[in-house]
Amino acid sequence: MTKTKQMIAAVVFAALMLCGCAKSSKTIIRMQKMEEGVGSPTTIEQLQAAIKKYQDRVADVQLAQAQVGIWYKMLGTRYLDNKMYGEALQSFQKAITFYPDNQNLYYWVGVCAGYMAASALDYTASGSTAQKYQYLKLAESAYLRAIEIDPRYVRALYGVSVIYIYYLDEPEKAIPHLEAALEIEKRNTDAMFRLAEAYYRTYEFDKAVELYDRIISLTKDEKRKSLAEQNKKIALDAAYMP
Repeated sequence: MTKTKQMIAAVVFAALMLCGCAKSSKTIIRMQKMEEGVGSPTTIEQLQAAIKKYQDRVADVQLAQAQVGIWYKMLGTRYLDNKMYGEALQSFQKAITFYPDNQNLYYWVGVCAGYMAASALDYTASGSTAQKYQYLKLAESAYLRAIEIDPRYVRALYGVSVIYIYYLDEPEKAIPHLEAALEIEKRNTDAMFRLAEAYYRTYEFDKAVELYDRIISLTKDEKRKSLAEQNKKIALDAAYMP
């Protein structure tokens, strides 16, 4: 059997195992034995040969599964580029079944779920926001899983903070994540804006003013500087409001 045929057979075998096909395990094992030319080994030599053949099969299946996972990630990226967020979300979720410890995949699930929450409409006019909330909680859990895998993953720290501040109305939960992000990227003015917003919403006006001052001193973008100055004035007015 050529290497290509072996790979095809391995992928078919993996699909049968993963999809819970109706074929019994005995049937699958019998098919394996026929393909590999392994019957019922008894001698040392026969057992050693059988072990090697099955080890090779396992390696082929692992290689095939790894490649499928990569393709699902690529497919998700292509969907995302075309703003097809539902399809992208499904692709990244499938990729996670092959790479359950890849923080990037969880980050992209969070991104897609956030977009889906923003576009979730109450088509039945029932007044329910359940679907939107479900997507938001999915985004939150995906970002948190990415952070669990890599605590220094700034994009995930930032992403979950946006969910907390602007969607779930829980700015206090965003603060530790944004503070952690700024410990890693000290000149990240996007994170500064979001953290200042979280401070403002939790009535820590002095901290918000301090951050706006940092932004003003760091940025060379006149629009961002102007926005920081406007927000600083709002925070100062709030701080001294009787």
